[in-house]
Amino acid sequence: MKKVTWLLSLLAMSMQLQAQRQQAPAYPLITHHPYFSVWSVTDELNKSVTRHWTGAEQAIVGYVKVDSTVYRVLGDLPVQYKPIIATSEEVPFNFQYTETKPADNWLEQGFDATAWSAAPAPFGDASTSAKTLWKTADLWTRRTFDAPLTIEGDLMLKICHDDNAEVYLNGVKIYEYKGWLMRPKFVPIPKSVQLQPKGNVLAVHVANTAGGAFLDAGIYIAAKANESHVVAAQQTGVTLSATQTKYTFNCGKVDVELSFRAPLLMSDIDVMARPITYVNFNAKSNDQRAHTITAFLGVTSNLATNVSTQPVQVSVPQVAGFSVLKVGTKEQPVLQKKGDDLRIDWGYLYLASATSKTAPVQQASMTAADVIPLLRDNKQPAGISEGTNIVLGQWAQLKTNGVAASKTFMVAYDEDYAVQYFGDNLRPWWKHNGTTMEELLVKAHTDYPALTKKCDAFDKDMWYNAVMAGGSEYAHLCVLGYRQSIAGHTLVKGPKNELLFLSKENFSNGCINTVDITYPSSPLFLLYNPSLLKGMLNGIFHYSESGRFTKPFAAHDIGTYPMANGQVYGEDMPVEETGNMLILTAAIARVEGNAAYAKEHWPILSTWAEYLIKEGFDPANQLCTDDFAGHLARNANLSIKAIIGLGAYAQLAKQLGYTDVAAKYLTSAQEMARKWEQLANEGDHYGLVFESKDTWSQKYNLVWDRLLGLDLFSPSVAKKEIAYYLKKQEAFGLPLDSRKTYTKSDWILWTATLTQNSADFRALMLPLYKYATSTTSRVPISDWHETTNGKQVGFQARSVVGGYFMQMLAKHLQATQYTSGR
Repeated sequence: MKKVTWLLSLLAMSMQLQAQRQQAPAYPLITHHPYFSVWSVTDELNKSVTRHWTGAEQAIVGYVKVDSTVYRVLGDLPVQYKPIIATSEEVPFNFQYTETKPADNWLEQGFDATAWSAAPAPFGDASTSAKTLWKTADLWTRRTFDAPLTIEGDLMLKICHDDNAEVYLNGVKIYEYKGWLMRPKFVPIPKSVQLQPKGNVLAVHVANTAGGAFLDAGIYIAAKANESHVVAAQQTGVTLSATQTKYTFNCGKVDVELSFRAPLLMSDIDVMARPITYVNFNAKSNDQRAHTITAFLGVTSNLATNVSTQPVQVSVPQVAGFSVLKVGTKEQPVLQKKGDDLRIDWGYLYLASATSKTAPVQQASMTAADVIPLLRDNKQPAGISEGTNIVLGQWAQLKTNGVAASKTFMVAYDEDYAVQYFGDNLRPWWKHNGTTMEELLVKAHTDYPALTKKCDAFDKDMWYNAVMAGGSEYAHLCVLGYRQSIAGHTLVKGPKNELLFLSKENFSNGCINTVDITYPSSPLFLLYNPSLLKGMLNGIFHYSESGRFTKPFAAHDIGTYPMANGQVYGEDMPVEETGNMLILTAAIARVEGNAAYAKEHWPILSTWAEYLIKEGFDPANQLCTDDFAGHLARNANLSIKAIIGLGAYAQLAKQLGYTDVAAKYLTSAQEMARKWEQLANEGDHYGLVFESKDTWSQKYNLVWDRLLGLDLFSPSVAKKEIAYYLKKQEAFGLPLDSRKTYTKSDWILWTATLTQNSADFRALMLPLYKYATSTTSRVPISDWHETTNGKQVGFQARSVVGGYFMQMLAKHLQATQYTSGR
């Protein structure tokens, strides 16, 4: 008997370890577009506060009450910060300051600062963000304040600075950092530092070493809701699939499945465009006895704010048969902010569910402190209609005695206007026919059973095809890329009723509709719906065809998200973006079986092809998607892109019946390819640049030569390169080139697609699987990481992970009949 008990315990422990094993750097919960994207950054769903992809807290919480015991299954309540002295984003205040180096005791309480100036915070070098301009090398500030007699919670410094900062409280250093913080950060103050009732001094020195300049700072008390009567449910499993994330928990005598379903089905754009995630609680007793269960879902108003201090208002829309809560900022600054590390602060967040006799729904807007007493004591909070950090809560009672009982909630976002496109404010796709969010919620609820089946079927089919293409580890990478790539875009209908599927350069530079983001993302959309890829190209075509962009090559971008009014990137990438546009247009023709889309844009495609004839083969010193190590001239991989771009244009010309044009450009591409093989040849591999010894790089652009059936390069080129790459791998992947040891995971999977056997493909792919399932960088997967330690170098949550589907696309195209355009 003891042996059996021991074996059962071992099995249970093994299952728990399996559930906790890292499957992703971050787990997708809500994934619709760059402004409506929430993730869990721990392997156990109830071990951390959920976050926006930028890392900002956007808390979603879930509790299950079984009889009288409350279990937390989802997220964590965010820490509440009460100001002792607030930062300027909450309360206006003046710093005493000097820009001349003061005496050494400037940071002490007894220092006489009466000669210093006083001015309102924040300080900075930009009038758009600062109330007091500061453009010198150094800034010294003091702020004197009183403190409450009793402090319940931990003292925290809240600071945002650019550049280097050192901070003192009552003469004791509490913070030092060389660098800059892009957004405010809370830093614990050592418990040894005591506040006094009167005359405390916060002293800050900031050195402006380069770039921008900024300072704002305050002191806060951090406190969490009292969860002493709450049990953290034991997570027993997590399953990721293309459109769903499912968790299982043991809540004492009841087992619970909690699922997040986003029906991002590209075969139905209208459904894909709905900004609604279904959150389903499914409970079943494990002792075959009857239990009363309360399922609670709470969503904080921070999902509708850029910063948590923005005041919000709550309303209760009346929708027959539904419980609905709605929240948004009081200010509603529609399309007034643009940039990278930003969250939406216009439009409205919704929490909704259908009411029924079997699962009546109650709801309230409340503070975080109200949540636990509500669940523990069944005390309905009074409800609040405005404030900050408000929790929208809904709960339903379920009964189970071995038969599963479930409740589905909907979390949705109505952003009113999504982007500005060359001066026109455009509504999101789902609103183009005048649909309201209240109407959409009713429709989404009606469709839920059918969509559940469609999601299940799609997820199963995608997994099977990915396994057949590259194995289960490869399939897992595709699952990680699917929702992230789609959610890196927003879908709108353009002024001419054209489809626009506009990307954001997440944690890159914030640009909108960047061509070198579209290019690596393309395999996913070519595979499942090329109309979406057209929606990624339409804006770039329009930019040149309208005469707004007059250069003879393709633009880099059309603005900074969400303002698409023209290129903002300070430097062109002419060969890169022009090659990208030509190749992708040909790829659309390949999967659609006709060149109709190319014909619509033939004049500008011809202009771009002529540019590549002149400038593409031996590129000048310029940027490309491998520019992280700096500009590069005579870039061999970039030359491949230009050559294939010309071959693609020739193929399109032949499909359209322009035989003379096709012959001219095909001949040029063939001649360039032969010359390339001579100039780049370094014996056992091909160089990073032409005629340069001891360099190498991934030639991932070669993959299109095979996929488009161009056959411009000798098959021996890819064969030789792959053999060389296999000698250069590190623990977490193949470096991008010989200059650095970091890599781009999307390019590795393109490179792996050049292989001729599954063993070589897996040899290049498996280190990426290791990276994805063991990296310590817990963000939506970064496509730019270090191959020696698996840590993020830069970027996160970018749509380029759609490039993970290149092997699936190649297998799909190989299985379809194709006649070369030559």
